[in-house]
Amino acid sequence: MSSATAQAWPENNGGNTVRLRFRNWRRSRPFWAGLLAMIAGLPILYFPYAKLNLSGMTVSMATTAGAGSLIIGILMIALGVTAWFQPLVRIFCGVAVTLLSLISIPVSNLGGFGLGLILGLVAGGLLMAWRPVPAPVEPGRWAADADEPAAEPATAEYAAQEPAEVAAPAVPAQQAPADEAVAAADPGEPR
Repeated sequence: MSSATAQAWPENNGGNTVRLRFRNWRRSRPFWAGLLAMIAGLPILYFPYAKLNLSGMTVSMATTAGAGSLIIGILMIALGVTAWFQPLVRIFCGVAVTLLSLISIPVSNLGGFGLGLILGLVAGGLLMAWRPVPAPVEPGRWAADADEPAAEPATAEYAAQEPAEVAAPAVPAQQAPADEAVAAADPGEPR
């Protein structure tokens, strides 16, 4: 069988379309900021309840503020998911993630030993800075006019009907400032 008589492989676009749809979905929202916010919530949530084993010695980081750590971690994860599915509230989510990251310093073992703190601050900044990509505008149109239908282009017949020159508006003559100063200084003398 030669290449001229071989049949082409059937196209398998199933994986391609899923990947392209996910890429379009990811680009239309603050995806990476939401993901970082969710990842930042994990160490804040984990370390107060963890029992670490170091060289045969069990170290428990349980604090009296374990419930506060639980609430902060769950809220940060929820805010990351909210930013994914409701991109219009990204500013609120960004401010809330930033504040929760700062609150986690005294409440949750220095913000999950700095991991949750740093990731939360970066995620909050990214959430506040992200904005949707504007829709493409046709050449020759203003971005503000993008929602309005395009006007028909001027034809040669229409251009021939327009007047060639437009008269400039008349500007009223103004009195010179020196004349006003002289008149104000000596009102008694007639001119």
